[in-house]
Amino acid sequence: MRIAVSESLCSGHGRCYVLAPDVFESDDDGFCNLRGQEVEVAPGQEAAATTAVGACPEGAITIL
Repeated sequence: MRIAVSESLCSGHGRCYVLAPDVFESDDDGFCNLRGQEVEVAPGQEAAATTAVGACPEGAITIL
C-alpha cells in the first residue's frame, strides 16, 4: 500500500500521527513528517494508515 501526503493541504492537526504513530510522525513544526512525499506503508500498518487517511480533516493523505 502506498500513500501520499499533500504538503499544501496538511495543516498540522496531528490526527495521522496520533492514530498511526508507526506510520506518521510530527515534524518540528507539528506537521506530518511525510508532507510532500509518497511512501510505502510497512506490512501490518495498512489498517492504521487507512484509519489516519479517513481521519484527516483536510483530506491531505491519499491512498495511491
